[in-house]
Amino acid sequence: QVQLVESGGGSVQPGGSLRLSCAASGTIFSIYIMGWYRQAPGNQRELVAVINSGAMTNYADSVKGRFTISRDNAKNTVYLQMNNLKPEETAVYYCNADIFSGGVRGRVNYWGQGTQVTVSS
Repeated sequence: QVQLVESGGGSVQPGGSLRLSCAASGTIFSIYIMGWYRQAPGNQRELVAVINSGAMTNYADSVKGRFTISRDNAKNTVYLQMNNLKPEETAVYYCNADIFSGGVRGRVNYWGQGTQVTVSS
């Protein structure tokens, strides 16, 4: 049905940048909200940023001014530009989306498999 696939993770030095992408594929009529979450070892999964169908965005306080979320509706893809990365932001970053595929299930929430981001010197 629907699959979210993240890419762009990797290792970077403190202060460096990465751009994550998440492409949704399958039976998609509309995508309402797409976002990024992260989970570091021993921590709860936390919201990083979200963007809705009207391109309204919301960010965790800790990433404001450094991260930018955007989406390309034609490609069913959401991006997360991460600048000035900090070691404490080492985590698995997960893509999340609410998607309508035209069935009785209505609006369904999906998760990607996650992509590792490591920030270290």
